[in-house]
Parts: sequence; structure tokens; C-alpha cells
Amino acid sequence: MAKEDQELSTQELSDAKALALRIADLSLDKKASSVLVMDLRGLCSFTDYFVLCTGASDTQVKAISDHIEEELSKEHIEPWHREGYTHLRWVILDYVDVVAHIFQPEVREFYGLEQLWGDAQIIEVGDEASREG
Repeated sequence: MAKEDQELSTQELSDAKALALRIADLSLDKKASSVLVMDLRGLCSFTDYFVLCTGASDTQVKAISDHIEEELSKEHIEPWHREGYTHLRWVILDYVDVVAHIFQPEVREFYGLEQLWGDAQIIEVGDEASREG
């Protein structure tokens, strides 16, 4: 029975990483910049991954967050919670094992999640040009 639990745990972690990378990819569809995935496993208990990205304006932050939600909804993946949608300076989409943070540049710099979670392993996700190449 312990082996089954271990296999399930491994599958769940694989699914969480795949979801994080999917969210990062979806953010790039709407020209998000500075996209990265932070592996928080072993550093906190409330999630496994953060996805961070930046939109240049409230319009772009809205477009990125809407696109992520709409595309994942087609796959029957819904956020457990959404925060910041009213002001569009920092939108959080909480998918439990993965939390997406869509920032405007000055807000991302001010809160510095990359520095706050500096022990996390970081996967930098390329821009549109690097995905095509």
C-alpha cells in the first residue's frame, strides 16, 4: 500500500509540474515577459510551484489571466481561488498545487517573490521567439 501512495504522489508531482509549465506557456501566448516557474517543493506546504510572469499594463495582465483561465477551463481545470482581478496590478490564480502570479512590472519588483523564495529551483521559460526556434 505504501508503494501505491508513493506512485500517486509521484504522479501528482508530475501533474503539478506539467500544469505549471502549461500555465507558463499560456502566458507567453499573450506576450507575457520574464516568465519563470519556481519549484517550491520542500520549501513550503501550501503549493508545489509558482508561475511568475509580467504584463506591461492592466489590459495585458487581464488578457494573460483570462487566457490562462479560459484555456485551462477547456481542460476542466478551474482555479480554486482568484485574487486581484479588480485592480489588475497583481492577479493570482490559485490552482492549489500551482499558483500563477501575473504582475505589472513595478508590483513584481516591489514584492520580489524571486528574492523572497530565493531557495527555490527556477525554470526560466523562453519568450515566443525561443519557442519557435
